[in-house]
Amino acid sequence: MILATLAEADRYAALHPLFPRAFDFLRNTDLKTLAPGRHDVRGEQLFAIVEACDSRTRAEAKLECHRRYIDIQLVLEGIDEMGWKPVAACVDPATDYDAARDIRFFNDTPSNWIATPPGAFCLFFPEDAHAPLVGTGMIRKVVVKIAVQPD
Repeated sequence: MILATLAEADRYAALHPLFPRAFDFLRNTDLKTLAPGRHDVRGEQLFAIVEACDSRTRAEAKLECHRRYIDIQLVLEGIDEMGWKPVAACVDPATDYDAARDIRFFNDTPSNWIATPPGAFCLFFPEDAHAPLVGTGMIRKVVVKIAVQPD
């Protein structure tokens, strides 16, 4: 898990061959004008999901993880207090892994909470369980999904 700002993103670009394109999209797209929903950047290899919704409480948030995609979750409005816990430490699954949606949920409590302000992002790898959209009021963010195994 990484917490950083777009100004610091270049230091992480070498971690994955699609990260430079993902950060380019985040820097050079007028994100505030994008409608909620999915926006293709490079097909199934790299796409963005814009979310604009009321936040939830820590108690309502469920940890989730993904196997096929890495998330870059950039907050645009509000403060997203994202929960985090290593997947290896999660012992109470709420669901089986759903391959079609690339997601699994856990009942475990996050071991850390990361208050992520506008302009900052959390980068979650498959080994990072995370509970996003926690806070007060509305949160608007863009989640860039990057295929773990690019073509």
